[in-house]
Amino acid sequence: MSYESTAEPIKVGYLMDFRLPPGFPDELLSSFTRCFDLVFEEAIADGVLDRPVQMIYKEVEGLPKGSVKAVIDAYGELVDEGALVVFGPNITDNCVPLREAIEDRFKVPAISVTGTDDWLGEWTFSFPQGSMTDEPIFIADLAAKRGLTNIGVLVEQSLIGESYLKNLRSACRRKGIRIVAEAAVAQTAQDVDGAVRSLHEAKADAVVHLGFGFGIVFVNPALEALGWDPPRFTTTAFQNAWVNPIMWNAFMGWTGVDQYDEGNPIGQAWLNRYAARYNGSRPEYCVTVVNHDVAATLVRAFADSHPLSPRGVKEALERVKMMPAASGAPGTRVSLGKWTRRAWMGAGYLVARTLDPDGINSHLVDRFGAED
Repeated sequence: MSYESTAEPIKVGYLMDFRLPPGFPDELLSSFTRCFDLVFEEAIADGVLDRPVQMIYKEVEGLPKGSVKAVIDAYGELVDEGALVVFGPNITDNCVPLREAIEDRFKVPAISVTGTDDWLGEWTFSFPQGSMTDEPIFIADLAAKRGLTNIGVLVEQSLIGESYLKNLRSACRRKGIRIVAEAAVAQTAQDVDGAVRSLHEAKADAVVHLGFGFGIVFVNPALEALGWDPPRFTTTAFQNAWVNPIMWNAFMGWTGVDQYDEGNPIGQAWLNRYAARYNGSRPEYCVTVVNHDVAATLVRAFADSHPLSPRGVKEALERVKMMPAASGAPGTRVSLGKWTRRAWMGAGYLVARTLDPDGINSHLVDRFGAED
């Protein structure tokens, strides 16, 4: 190939602020970056992009198990390696302090799936896998549809947990639901017997968990010890069920907030192409469709970025409008703007799911905004 026909790749950082445990399924781990690789390959084959895209993957232990410093340092390393945009970090407790560092030091755009509006800023965009404001409304709707009037809440002691709780209180008031007990639990898997017992003694009709998810590990055993099997709801912490069998078992019997909807034709067509490219692998869970939407948005931005610089990419992201989404319910769209930093549009970007006992599959329970 001639000198005139080659160009350096566009570099994209992928910052995972959570070290995956040993035994995390290879098929799911591969899907993290394969989604981006395939979307970029398709863009080049279709003539949308005229140069390759290189993913630079970094995995560090941020909060709740590690530190914010590890996340900020990793972001700086990705910037030093030439990333024009970074996907991640994605945990609220890491995103909020990193935003300040991005605005003060790095000035390289970042996309996160965090649910907090405190992440949104000049350089920071969100494909929120849920929302600290939206998810509590959805959970209150789910409880009200089932005729539940008294709930007990387990709240992880973290920014995530407290943000959820504030908004759940408001959502429950509007639906006429009483929170009869609130009990704090740790961010990590600790003894929760006393907390669960307090909800039982308050005669809660249902249990709601608010947090990142590790605090839920011992809730089911505590319920079994009490001989209590109430309806139970959780946030997008539910998406941690795919981390390992321990987390899957922890979420069995719970209704959780998710973004994979098998009724979305864009998502199903995408999974068909994914399976054709990767030897029949078809991971039917949130990451595969969410990462598609992020990658497809980046393709539009790179094609429209003049010049290909961090600021050029940021301004091109603002011009992505009404792109059909693979995630969420049918009709979900991706749309950004100069003062719009939250990408998915439409109430159905969130759905409710429960896990199947096979350790692999889940099924749809409800769609946000769907009325009886």
